Amino acid sequence: MHAFVLNDYSGPTGLALTEVDPPAAADDELLLRVHSVGVNFPDLLMTKGQYQHKPELPVVPGCEIAGTVVSAPTDSGWSPGDRAAAFVWQGGFSEQVAVPLDSVVRIPDAVDFDFAAAMVVNYHTVHFALARRGRVRPGETVLVMGAGGGIGTAGIQVAAGLGARVIAGVSDESRADIASAAGAAETIVLEPGFAATLRDMTDGRGVDLVLDPVGDWLFDEAVRALAPEGRIVVVGFAAGKIPSIKVNRLLLRNASVIGAAFGAFLGLDSDLMRVQAESLERMIAEGTVVPQIGARYSFADLPKALEHLEQGKIRGKAVVQVS
Repeated sequence: MHAFVLNDYSGPTGLALTEVDPPAAADDELLLRVHSVGVNFPDLLMTKGQYQHKPELPVVPGCEIAGTVVSAPTDSGWSPGDRAAAFVWQGGFSEQVAVPLDSVVRIPDAVDFDFAAAMVVNYHTVHFALARRGRVRPGETVLVMGAGGGIGTAGIQVAAGLGARVIAGVSDESRADIASAAGAAETIVLEPGFAATLRDMTDGRGVDLVLDPVGDWLFDEAVRALAPEGRIVVVGFAAGKIPSIKVNRLLLRNASVIGAAFGAFLGLDSDLMRVQAESLERMIAEGTVVPQIGARYSFADLPKALEHLEQGKIRGKAVVQVS
């Protein structure tokens, strides 16, 4: 079979399409034939050796896949031919992947492979961040930062599916239409001083929760926009700089900063993906959750997809079609 092997931490150019042996699934794993792969910022960071998970080289990166079951353990509830989507720490840039049973969910009948591959990382991450870590309640106001990207568009839809009022924050006006297409009724440009704009939009109160996948100076400004007992949930640092905060600001505002690392939590709660998948399937049926796929690439062009992600050329989510 073929896989993209990372031979050096030079970025997407370090990936080489290579003939490799098919993986052997362990007793607690499915063997999945990959049809579609989601393209993610952590994948890009991994090719540069900048991700929190830095394996020894050579390695096959890729964390988000959708496909069909080739083989499954007896009594696992899975059978060959079943359609499944999965999160893996590495190995996804391949034609076949061995997947832990607690990291795989069934694909609803109405959902195709591209749609399913576009959901695993982004939608499960934001569901974990908003519902479990942030404890969003119906009627609360949520600011979703980075709302023109994959995590942001997913955040808009899941927050709405949880009953929140959603304000989408984008980097510039050219990306406002992406947030609107994802379902955002209100959009603002995240420029210096945007906390004052948010207070004007909320009758001076501020927002109850901020979903922050960007970090840098935007984190500090978002803290200023929090309502009393507001929460800012950190899911990433796409803007580059990891921010810090003086905790007296949290004390005076009765505010909270919350971390949300979906992948790291899977080892602590084996039912996490299954429970979240049930909630997301309801949102799909209601029409709230519809992944915004902005680009599709062939398997051979996978490195180009990562390059385009780095260059900011992808609007919404990118998917690679393997077969």
